[in-house]
Amino acid sequence: MNFELTSDQKMLADTVRQFTKNKSPVERFRKLREEGKSWERDVWAHLGELGWLSVPFPEDVGGFGAGFVEVAIIAEGMGRTLVPEPFIASVILAGMALLHAGNGAQHERWLAPMIEGQSSLALAYAERQARHDVGNVATTAKKEGDAWSLTGEKTFVLNGHEADQILVSAKTDDGVGLFVVTPDTDGVTRTKVKTIDGQGAAQLRLDGAKVADDCRLGDPGDGTVAILDRVLDYGAAAACAEGLGVCQTTLDMTVAHLKERKQFGVPIGSFQVLQHRAVDMFVEVELLRSMSILASIAATDDDAVSRKRSLSAAKAKLATGGRYVTRESIQLHGGIGITDEHDIGLFFKRFVALDTLFGDEQHHVERFASLPTFAGV
Repeated sequence: MNFELTSDQKMLADTVRQFTKNKSPVERFRKLREEGKSWERDVWAHLGELGWLSVPFPEDVGGFGAGFVEVAIIAEGMGRTLVPEPFIASVILAGMALLHAGNGAQHERWLAPMIEGQSSLALAYAERQARHDVGNVATTAKKEGDAWSLTGEKTFVLNGHEADQILVSAKTDDGVGLFVVTPDTDGVTRTKVKTIDGQGAAQLRLDGAKVADDCRLGDPGDGTVAILDRVLDYGAAAACAEGLGVCQTTLDMTVAHLKERKQFGVPIGSFQVLQHRAVDMFVEVELLRSMSILASIAATDDDAVSRKRSLSAAKAKLATGGRYVTRESIQLHGGIGITDEHDIGLFFKRFVALDTLFGDEQHHVERFASLPTFAGV
């Protein structure tokens, strides 16, 4: 398939490339990590001014009304320099969940400020026993008068340690519901945890935390589980795009190293065996690019079977191809590649996180195999 970006999409890609190069190079991420910071609110506000945070949302809620290809362009660009701002966590996960489950008043109250870059969101859906089943929820929400009382624990909440509001899935008498929780509410404890990629997350504990009835999104039931399931597919598509950016940079860094590093008086890139390994890395990156394009197109497919098939294929390819590219990059850098001082390790660690998020290789292979086959059987 010949896939060409439109002129507007090319302009967006150029804007992202210039921003990440000038305003958020990998040195910025390293500095924030050393200072114990996750991201910066002034940069987040600037992303809002650029319109990046509004891309996937319709115009009637203050969004730009673009498609998921534009989301992929932004995510890929952010992956190229390890931009730490919570684009996937706040915009793609929590933002899209709020869009689908919330009403107009809730959009204006919580979604609009996030789109403008004035606040950030998080989605707390993962629990220890649930693995990748968003419907397996032990956290409970009990109605008490005109409020809800939430009790339970959520694990590895992306951006949960910094978010202004957290969307929490909880089991009610009518099924699974979504509730907006403010972190400073009595009974809410969030604990920052270190992650392999240095971006951080939170463990969330709820001990009878009270939220008003208007903080419930939509109606509890099977519809909420379907929304969460779809939101995780959005996240998987964005992870494929960011993973592509990570792998493209590791390839570029590796090729540059092969040209600069000398052995026996000549660049090691002149050795044919290393050239072959670099070519294999290039092939894998191009395959990842094709699958990322497929994922970005399929992410908005209303046909659940078709969407899941494409997203699982793309995420599984990210696992195998990305693993090959990032590991080869460390091998070809030699001893310096395993030191923390070299940036190649930072990209490797971010890939490991993206590989795990929203379903690892085993999960997506099994999900793909469980879907109806191409023959419709």
